[in-house]
Amino acid sequence: MKNKKIIITLIFTAMFLLIFTTKSDATLQLNNLDFYAQINEDGSMDVTETWNIYISETNTIYKTFKIDNSKYSYITDVEVRETTNGENKKFSKIYQEMYHVTKDCYYGLKNSDGQFEIAWGVGLDNGYGTREYQISYKVIDAIAKYDDYAELYWKFIGSDFEINTHKVTGRIYLPQNAKSKDDIKVWGHTKNLNGEIYVADSNRIEFSLENQQRYNYVEIRSLFPKDMIETTGRRYNTSILNNALQEENKWAEKANKRREINRNIELVIGLAVRLYAIICLIRTILNTIKIIIIKIERRGKVTEKIQYYRELPYENATPGEALFVFSKGQQGTLTGSFSANILDLCLKKKISLEVEKRETLRESNVDITLLDNDMADLKEEQKIVLEFLNTVSAGKDKLSIKDITEYCKNNRENVQKIDLKFSKAVREQEINMENYDEKAEKEYKKHCAFAIGGFCMNIGLIALLTISESLSVIGVTMLTIAISLVNSILELALANRKYTFTQKGTDEREKWRAFKKYMEDFSLLKDKEIPVLIVWEKYLVYATAFKISSKVLKQLKIVYPEIMDMNPNIDTNNYIHMMNTLDLGSYMNTAISSVYSSGNGSGGGFSGGGGGGRRRWRRRRTLNLK
Repeated sequence: MKNKKIIITLIFTAMFLLIFTTKSDATLQLNNLDFYAQINEDGSMDVTETWNIYISETNTIYKTFKIDNSKYSYITDVEVRETTNGENKKFSKIYQEMYHVTKDCYYGLKNSDGQFEIAWGVGLDNGYGTREYQISYKVIDAIAKYDDYAELYWKFIGSDFEINTHKVTGRIYLPQNAKSKDDIKVWGHTKNLNGEIYVADSNRIEFSLENQQRYNYVEIRSLFPKDMIETTGRRYNTSILNNALQEENKWAEKANKRREINRNIELVIGLAVRLYAIICLIRTILNTIKIIIIKIERRGKVTEKIQYYRELPYENATPGEALFVFSKGQQGTLTGSFSANILDLCLKKKISLEVEKRETLRESNVDITLLDNDMADLKEEQKIVLEFLNTVSAGKDKLSIKDITEYCKNNRENVQKIDLKFSKAVREQEINMENYDEKAEKEYKKHCAFAIGGFCMNIGLIALLTISESLSVIGVTMLTIAISLVNSILELALANRKYTFTQKGTDEREKWRAFKKYMEDFSLLKDKEIPVLIVWEKYLVYATAFKISSKVLKQLKIVYPEIMDMNPNIDTNNYIHMMNTLDLGSYMNTAISSVYSSGNGSGGGFSGGGGGGRRRWRRRRTLNLK
């Protein structure tokens, strides 16, 4: 159990890693997308796309082209092949649009949305795997012919392309060799400025991009000698070079500004990440040393393990103090120990209790009579409870449990203030008894803050990895995430409530644990005469605080049948069962919780809308190319 927090940390970190590093469409991932384009003398362009793609639970993949006569006339000669592992399987052509295309079939036609669509069946409805496909087609009139140059202006990947691609490559072949490579002008357009394009030969243009994100277009523009094109349906009696140069220079200036801004941003981010890494590294070293010291000093470890403890660990301990130490500071609130404090005040003869019996226990009520308001002999915690009872009674000497629950419902903010005051009083009492270390508490809070901050920073760093294109930033970020994760685990390990207690408090907690176990197992022990019955009256206060009073009473009835005659001021059996049934602390918790939740917003019903369902087959993946 001592490694529980570390295990939880690792699980949540793994979840964050999966959430933020998994691609937005985890069931489709293009490892490589290669374009081979051959420009023909008639102005058409033959394109072959080779897709190396990971597919999971997908029946059909399709790709659409926006029909635009200003860019091309039409697309024809569509073929689809599977070339996985060197095979060359030609798919069968069909001539009608299908939502789910039959495996190993394809079509290329105008769809119902008015776009040209190429779709093919992959048949991985319930499977997964890496496949390679070749999609070929001819674009008629892809080339425009001007008075000075011929122009290719084509988006090989559109801005609606929905798959992340690890690597994009392309080769474009001209109909003939140019006299010089200088006669060929090329430009590449992409959103993230993450690629390169160049004239590789007198008849060949090449381009490549790394880590192409979805919804990021790849557009190629090229001017080459017009004499290479004999005929085309797109003939313009004007020159293109000057306009193209002006446009491209304008866009290049914008691109350069973006690059400069991106470089500056990456520089600042890189410095910030490095600074954070240094801070994490220093804290990792310091925290490692601190953990070693804690292990050597056995801090948080009990001096002696105890199975049963048969007397009160601390004679005058209040229920709040007992809960605070027992729970490592997690409890000790008014709501957690209110019923036990009521019973304790009864034993101190500050109040008396009487159960009004009804047909069922839940319908019964408990009347409280205020006997003695002298608080000189009470601890601060007990004073707060008695003051609260006086407040609820409104000057009278009697009140009931139902009065208290009603007060809690109608005075939520006041109950919250009393609860905070109570918790603070218990904490101060433990500090004064040298059970609780105030300085260690500050360290605990600091470690909590660093642990939470570290996990939040890791989320931000992981998000940075998904958008960064700088290898240096990516490398530093990954190293920083690793250091930050290690430090966050160490921070969480040190953010343990048990380290906020002194050795005295740690040993007292062990006694309370053993005392609770003794009360639970009392009837099973041979030595039943110690303690005497009258002492159990006091013990029941702590049994009530630990929520085990019903179990203890059942055992006491077996060992001490005379338990019903214990205290004339209280019907012990009925009272404790009554308190357990009413669970008064829950009313106070509800009142306190509602203080924080009230006024924060409002709910509403469902808005209008239609019905919905699902298809028997998996949803097909959309690849729009515009």
